[in-house]
Amino acid sequence: METRDQLEIPPAQENFEIGTFRTADAQSIADLYCSVYGEDYPIKIFYDPASLIRANESGEYHSIVARTLSLTVVAALHLFRSAPYSALHELGGGVVSREFRQLGLNTKMLRFLFEDWMPKNPNIEGTFGEIVCNHTYMQRVRGTVAHVEMALEVALMPAAAYDKEKSASGRVASLLAFRAFRHKPHTVFLPQVYEGQLRFLYEALDDTRTLALADKELPKYDECSGDLTVFDFAQVARVAMHRLGSDFEGYIDSLEANLNQRGVVVIQIWLNLASPWIGAAVEILKRRGYFLGGVLPRWFDDDGLLMQKVLAEPGFDQIQIHSDRGREILEMVKEDWRRTKG
Repeated sequence: METRDQLEIPPAQENFEIGTFRTADAQSIADLYCSVYGEDYPIKIFYDPASLIRANESGEYHSIVARTLSLTVVAALHLFRSAPYSALHELGGGVVSREFRQLGLNTKMLRFLFEDWMPKNPNIEGTFGEIVCNHTYMQRVRGTVAHVEMALEVALMPAAAYDKEKSASGRVASLLAFRAFRHKPHTVFLPQVYEGQLRFLYEALDDTRTLALADKELPKYDECSGDLTVFDFAQVARVAMHRLGSDFEGYIDSLEANLNQRGVVVIQIWLNLASPWIGAAVEILKRRGYFLGGVLPRWFDDDGLLMQKVLAEPGFDQIQIHSDRGREILEMVKEDWRRTKG
């Protein structure tokens, strides 16, 4: 581990200002991402100062930064909308300049965000993060701000995203961890095949749920409705299913035919756990090689269920997990993936 002397930080730069985004920060943030990730970071808005300014002005993004006394941004993280429910915000895009690591800047920014900024912004009802598993540093840091691990995304990011960092030799998994700021007790329906796994996940949730079994058939006269997003660089597709119907099997067949032509290697399907017929949809997905990811609290305002299919090497042996709970989730997901191969 590098010491403060080895970092050779000029004394004048040992003091930092932690605060919210200013227009003057935008170019400095773009330079920071270029210096750490080259041009390959998947969230391209961080390279576009004008777009980042507009996003912070509109409330789509809320950027938190660490500045030196010369007002250079040397660390940043962001809250932004990425889930179907707009009051649930993703916490991500964290970056720290190599010259300023080992100084606890991530922890300082998180404390500022959750202790100072969040109490003044009651419209954000929950936060979550996709915490990379090619190392455990951010898992340990995120644990200091009370996020509960609820799901694991297998092979989410390509190794190319970490080429400049040289921190991954294959696709990188992410743990999904959540924190509730406004509670919403409601009933969720557990697919019978995953009843034990989901009861385990819900035991630690920082909110109240009534658990019931999903024992209904798909509605005969309803048609499926979903939103598809494809991330071409990552070769990942995500589908938010807003309505399930009797045509779900054909819907998935058509979806996969389209995604195969686009070179997608990871497909994520988000199902609504407030649906009493979610179990029937899960059985259809299981027959097509999908396996469990976990629970997504407040994903649709109601909770979501992540099902995933991986056509690349899943890289389970390279997944690094810090917590006991995270390791249990990894084993749960790995065991269900093995079923798809058996």
